[in-house]
Amino acid sequence: MNHKKQRVVVITGASAGVGRAIAQEFAKQGAKLGLIARGEEKLDSTVAEVFALGGQAIACPCDVSHEDDLEAAAVAIENKFGPIDIWINNAMVTMLGPVKEITSEEVRRITEVNYLGSVNGILVANRRFLPRNSGHIIQIGSALAYLSIPLQSAYCASKHAVHGFIQSFRIELMTQKSQVKLSEIHLPAVNTPQFEWMENDMPKHPMPVPPIFEPEVIGRAVTFIADNPRKELWVGGSTLKTILGAKFAPWLAEWKLARDGIKDQQTDRKGLTHKSNMWKPVNTDYGAKGIFSDIAKKRSFQLWLSMNRKSLGSASLVVVTGVLALLGTSRRL
Repeated sequence: MNHKKQRVVVITGASAGVGRAIAQEFAKQGAKLGLIARGEEKLDSTVAEVFALGGQAIACPCDVSHEDDLEAAAVAIENKFGPIDIWINNAMVTMLGPVKEITSEEVRRITEVNYLGSVNGILVANRRFLPRNSGHIIQIGSALAYLSIPLQSAYCASKHAVHGFIQSFRIELMTQKSQVKLSEIHLPAVNTPQFEWMENDMPKHPMPVPPIFEPEVIGRAVTFIADNPRKELWVGGSTLKTILGAKFAPWLAEWKLARDGIKDQQTDRKGLTHKSNMWKPVNTDYGAKGIFSDIAKKRSFQLWLSMNRKSLGSASLVVVTGVLALLGTSRRL
């Protein structure tokens, strides 16, 4: 991919966490970014970061659960920068709490943002991509799209739903022989501010289940898949284990989650006391990272292997060929 083209990239949930880290990475490439989120002040901060890193950006405050507003944002972005090249669905909300304590309103809200918000993004992007037979939709997914964990039933369900929708959509694109690209990036636990503002029904402060990765790891993964489109990219060894465990040993994965899943999602600190971002954005600008940087990983060896699988495969082939050649020579001698 020639970055001199200055790709036009839309990122939802761009005001904090993973979305903000993705914006930072694309900004380093000089991209033109359409940044979507509810919090205007935090979006403005992200825009300033993008310009400082060498990119361009426009802030489009809206709620992804409203398709008309998302369509209007896409129009504003294209009026500013031209046709959209890449659309990244990242916006999400979540909560921590057992099924016996959550409400249908909370489940509905999580579904509206995480599932329907992603569907809205796909519909808005596809209306542009399909007629010109080009474009790339990147869905930020999760290992939890394959294996649900306790205390996050609504969130896990929304990730399962998005994954199912995308599988169906991908087959339709294949049937149409469309050149529109569709990718999913499934994440591990990430150190983002969501654990400071998620709805929390538990007595302790929430935390991601270790091992935890810094959001810039995800940013690098997204820019990689933008340059090297593929169906799915799994980030982190823990994601690999979770997805393979769900496929081949679900009973073992469920047993481990029943034993450790609840305590692993809580710190020793008291629970949150301020309002969550479930219904409206939190004004505090946390940036991309959360409070767990002391234990978060800045790199993923598994991701490096995945990103370099072609070159590593070629190198392995050369080594094997060389060994076979040497063996053949020794036999002749």
